[in-house]
Amino acid sequence: MQRQRLRILYSGHVQGVGFRYTVRGVAQGFEVVGLVRNLTDGRVELIAEGDPGELEAFRQAIRESGLEPHIRHEEVHREPARGGLSGFVIGR
Repeated sequence: MQRQRLRILYSGHVQGVGFRYTVRGVAQGFEVVGLVRNLTDGRVELIAEGDPGELEAFRQAIRESGLEPHIRHEEVHREPARGGLSGFVIGR
């Protein structure tokens, strides 16, 4: 199966609550690479690449990590993997 890129824009009360650090911790349990960063408009952007099934499990694990009450909306985009990502980091 082809690797995929998942880009999610989270809105709600997602900044200032440890969102990015929690997502990075969750990522360590999955075979994904990517980044998570705050946006100036108050949203958080997640970019991750991996097997589509692994990405979907990762997405669900983020919600189950205790972050769900902070998420009002997820804008989800999927596309073929582009590469160029290494590890899982908190971006700026």
